[in-house]
Amino acid sequence: MLHVTDLRDQTPTTSQLRRLMPRGGVDVASVLPTVAPIVEAVREEGAERALAYGEQFDHVRPTSVRVPADVIDAAEAGLTPELRAALKEAIGRIRKVHAEQKPAAHTTTLADGATVTETFLPVARVGLYVPGGKAVYPSSVLMNVIPAQEAGAESMVVCTPPQADFGGWPHPTILAACKLLGVDEVWAVGGAQAVALMAYGDDAYELEPVDMITGPGNIFVAAAKRLVNGVVGIDAEAGPSEIAVLADAGANSTYVALDLISQAEHDENAASVLITDSETFAQEVVDKVERFSAQTLNADRAASALGGKQSGVVLVRDMEQGIAVANAYAAEHLEIHTANAREVAQRITNAGAIFIGPYSPVPLGDYAAGSNHVLPTSGTARFNAGLSTHTFLRPVNLIEYDKAAMQDIGHHIIALAKDEQLPAHGEAIAARMED
Repeated sequence: MLHVTDLRDQTPTTSQLRRLMPRGGVDVASVLPTVAPIVEAVREEGAERALAYGEQFDHVRPTSVRVPADVIDAAEAGLTPELRAALKEAIGRIRKVHAEQKPAAHTTTLADGATVTETFLPVARVGLYVPGGKAVYPSSVLMNVIPAQEAGAESMVVCTPPQADFGGWPHPTILAACKLLGVDEVWAVGGAQAVALMAYGDDAYELEPVDMITGPGNIFVAAAKRLVNGVVGIDAEAGPSEIAVLADAGANSTYVALDLISQAEHDENAASVLITDSETFAQEVVDKVERFSAQTLNADRAASALGGKQSGVVLVRDMEQGIAVANAYAAEHLEIHTANAREVAQRITNAGAIFIGPYSPVPLGDYAAGSNHVLPTSGTARFNAGLSTHTFLRPVNLIEYDKAAMQDIGHHIIALAKDEQLPAHGEAIAARMED
């Protein structure tokens, strides 16, 4: 099921590693011609067109875009005690981590009377997309809403697809999670049309546009986010889920096999990669993956993902090469199952999130570790970060010089302006030098 890439007798460069590693991904550009007319139509015609697209694609149309308060209240009241307790525990842990991420303003004094203060201002209104395709994701509500709240966003809307099975409203657990977090604005719209509606709004329906859109989704959602980027801010274009496991011969093969399967059940395009210096251990994992994946609820989906070109085993000479391979791959989720896992983790430079040791599996982070599960995919962890409180904050500099401090630096500014042939810049300073 998992194909093998053997690098033990090779010393590939970084560019070669990127080509050799199992990688699937999605070609967002390929669907732009399909998605662009949808985005443009919603920009021009608003909510009515968004609802019409939902009816066309998903065969369901809610009676209104905004989910009524009584529907949200009923969803929250219908939670089982077990699920309510689980959501509240996850909320508490995620909120604690993200509250402590918020940076403090600080002032740099460059001279007497010359200061630059960096402060952090929240994005005023955010749109949070929560998918609703192959599974139900109340966890994505928590992961998007909580950092925005901790950043201080003034208002937010959660956008999630309507479901025919629930009277044309979103899944009750998603609505319940919104209620537990104090979010009362939920739009029953999904797909590319949801992204467009959040970006442009609709005054006739009293749907206010947002300033930033975050959250995962399918290839059409990713394409729509690319198209509205610039009109609004976006977090990233999320691709299929992926896990890489860096393990040595002493790792628990059952744990590793189950962790690889856990991400494969997300989507047929999900990626599960094992990096190890032990051929014997690799074979143990492969055998257990085949056995366990056949028994899971989402066996067909997992089999497609595990057998795809995006998944596999990478054999390396030693952990030195293993670390290099892991850094080149830049996994969304990286688990480390080695004898010195913490030391190895400190040498990882590219990963969306790093899970250290046998008792820190990715599913822990998916739900209630306290970290965020909206993470960079498809190798973009080399330059992108996961969703956090920082995502919803804008650093702004406050520059304050008094007369003496400005005059002290003024002749340098005039010299630079003269060299760049921007004399008006220098004249603006010179006028204050003579004052």
